[in-house]
Amino acid sequence: MKTYAFRVVVEPDDDRWHAYCPALERYGASTWGNTKEEAFKHIQEVVQMIVEELIEDGIPLPEEPKEEVEVFPESRIAVTI
Repeated sequence: MKTYAFRVVVEPDDDRWHAYCPALERYGASTWGNTKEEAFKHIQEVVQMIVEELIEDGIPLPEEPKEEVEVFPESRIAVTI
């Protein structure tokens, strides 16, 4: 089992927040929220859904570019604070 860590970007966009995952953006990994925390929560959900779909469809998860995706050969837990 591998652990994938995807970089996400959350930035202000007029009166709300825009969030996206560069490594998965071609699969639709982009969303928004009224607050930074809400946008971050939404992008977590979107990334999870996309990863599950890719696995279900037999499409390999991206492992590059290295500045956007970090792959660990073992299980890990990520905590964002």
